[in-house]
Amino acid sequence: MKNLLLTALFLINVTFIIAQSANNYVKEGIGYHDQGQYSKAIKAYKKALELEPNSAMINYEISLSYFSNGDYQNTIKYADLVLKQKSKYKTQAYITKGSALDMQGKTKESIKLFEKALKKEGNNYLLRYNLAINYIKLNEVDLAEENIFKGLEDNPNHSSSHLMIASIEDYRGHTVPALLAAHYFLLLEPNSNRSEAGYKLLIKNFGGNVTVDKDKPNTININISGGDSEFSSAEMMISMLAATKTLDDNKGKTEDQLFLENTESFFAIMGELKEDDSKGIWWDLYTPLFYDISQSDYMETYCKFITQEVNPDSEEWITQNENMVTEFQIWLKSH
Repeated sequence: MKNLLLTALFLINVTFIIAQSANNYVKEGIGYHDQGQYSKAIKAYKKALELEPNSAMINYEISLSYFSNGDYQNTIKYADLVLKQKSKYKTQAYITKGSALDMQGKTKESIKLFEKALKKEGNNYLLRYNLAINYIKLNEVDLAEENIFKGLEDNPNHSSSHLMIASIEDYRGHTVPALLAAHYFLLLEPNSNRSEAGYKLLIKNFGGNVTVDKDKPNTININISGGDSEFSSAEMMISMLAATKTLDDNKGKTEDQLFLENTESFFAIMGELKEDDSKGIWWDLYTPLFYDISQSDYMETYCKFITQEVNPDSEEWITQNENMVTEFQIWLKSH
């Protein structure tokens, strides 16, 4: 009995030592990967695999490094090893493999893989987002946006999805939806390297199709799109707001002041236009939040918060009013 106990303890110790050694190699590999030294990362992961060849985590990490190194065949090879197991890395492995297929020019095959993954794993915002990217490459914009909407049901705060919606609606020439999605993106991601792109989409669509006649400097042209769009009234109001910049009453105001006033008016208008039977992300997610912001004490804070990356004055305001920003964030969580 004593010998059996000693043997068991010995095996436990050996297993623990092997696991610790493998983890050390993994940490080393992650460090190399983060530094962009993918070949060194792969070597470290292979040492870890010698100790734990069936580890889903290690196989996923080496697959990711192979992808970053441009070796898509090995990316797929190691991702497939992960997919054969039941582990928390399956979704990531599907995405890595699907992305590798796409990089090989097999976009349609990648789409089939993501659709298969969604059937097996259930609705997942990352799978939906990557599937949408592929549909856009095939110019299937409707299918792309449809998948983004479904993905947001899984995670409504995935900022990349909102940026994609803003880009799609801007491409379609749909002013109000593009504005709403751009605002939501900037609320989630106000100070990243993509914030400027979101802000440009916002400003572009807030122009409201207003142009100044070159031959008649005091004449403003407002182009309203036809049809019975659910946003036609809001589009007209945006154009009117944009046109007011040229009024004498507004000539002494700064761009920041006009941005604040027009944004507040836009949010209020959307809230007033919302009807009980209005459905969809525009009315169920975006409009209620933005209307509440327009009715709160945090309208200025909101405008400074979403423009902190592109406006030095906003950045300075944020630094000097940290308490207001904290209060606003607490208020947001309650909504």
